[in-house]
Amino acid sequence: MENMDFSIETLGKPSVLSPIKMSKEIGDKAAKFVVDDRFVRLSSFIVPGRQPSMDKTQVLERAGPRETIYFTPAHVHAGIVSCGGLCPGINDVIRSIVRCLWMRYGVNRISGIRYGYRGFLPEDQFPIKNLDPDLVNDIHKIGGTFLGSARGGGNEVEKIVDTMEKLNLNMLFAIGGDGTQHGALSIAEEITRRKLKIAVIGIPKTVDNDFAFLDRSFGFSTAVSKAVEVVSAAHVEATSAINGVGLVKVMGRDSGFIAAHTALASHEVNFVLIPEVPFNLEGNNGFLHHLEERLKKNKHAVIVVAEGVMQDQLMKEKKTDAGGNLKMADVGIYIRSRIIKHFEERGIEINLKYIDPSYAIRSSPANPDDSVYCTRLGNAAVHAAMSGKTKLIIGIVNNRFVHLPIKAVISHRNKVNPESSLWRDTLDATHQPPLMVNRFYYEK
Repeated sequence: MENMDFSIETLGKPSVLSPIKMSKEIGDKAAKFVVDDRFVRLSSFIVPGRQPSMDKTQVLERAGPRETIYFTPAHVHAGIVSCGGLCPGINDVIRSIVRCLWMRYGVNRISGIRYGYRGFLPEDQFPIKNLDPDLVNDIHKIGGTFLGSARGGGNEVEKIVDTMEKLNLNMLFAIGGDGTQHGALSIAEEITRRKLKIAVIGIPKTVDNDFAFLDRSFGFSTAVSKAVEVVSAAHVEATSAINGVGLVKVMGRDSGFIAAHTALASHEVNFVLIPEVPFNLEGNNGFLHHLEERLKKNKHAVIVVAEGVMQDQLMKEKKTDAGGNLKMADVGIYIRSRIIKHFEERGIEINLKYIDPSYAIRSSPANPDDSVYCTRLGNAAVHAAMSGKTKLIIGIVNNRFVHLPIKAVISHRNKVNPESSLWRDTLDATHQPPLMVNRFYYEK
């Protein structure tokens, strides 16, 4: 990360006095503006006597309202778009952005772009939705997205910016995951090429929690809480049957955070299979052998598998969806069939229940933890845009809301480190072997 530049681009010098009223006096217990000469460290680790000096490119800009802003609120036309798959909390973010723009800054031209980036494309002819606080006040109580969502369209950069010019947009809030933010950066770069003054702000949406540098993305907390409920049901089924096996597939294309956190929160999971940790199915140290040993000893087992597991073996050819994501094979069904076959060949009776709650989780309303996070993300996004900052994503780092360059956040995916305390604690919770690989068994 030494070569990563965390500088935030701006559209110009902020010279408009903010309509938000805040205090400048220290110690008066009133809310304060954020100043641009205070930063947040990326890493919280400290080695005494070995901390090098840092310049402004290596630290993170704090999020929040500035005393002077770039845009004159009465002139602003803001756009909001939500892209990609569903995720708990999208409506909370939309609501927060609209209310902060309208009530804090006096911006009353806010357009909701329908069905993702495709809402900008003239050939699709999706109507723009005019937004105001009355319209969005209760949308946080329902799941999904009030604006609709779709994959694809983000590569039609010139058409999108053409539409933004025709709409006379001054700022765009892009709610979405990795593909959405790649699209947002391309849009922002086209805006720069055309020398337009349009701020592009990303709000990180992915239940997988795999954005680089961020402590977490919204939707993750809700996904874990819902997955825990499903695991509880699987545990009841497993303990109520002869050699009962509960198999639960959770989201996690490249990262096993949901699976690991679900195991830690439920205390009822015996095996967690994630993309970051290799394992064999067969063999003396394979997963099926350890599952058999578990049933002999405890008469039941609960397994949580992330959807991205074993894809290198199961995908016969690589195909992508409209958003550029790989179309994955259903590893849950595959592992279910292998478990059944393994015990049939050995004449051992089992009762297996397979549960895939993915779409039920994605469509859920946000839980209180995510709802609070989404509200604060939306507020911070508005403050950044009004200040003329652009090409950034709002997120939490070291428990502080910060501005991160989109380019940095999409540079790589965050993954579970098999040597980290998170995975160590997961192993303590499940009591599964540290590595279910036959090579590891024979080396031992």
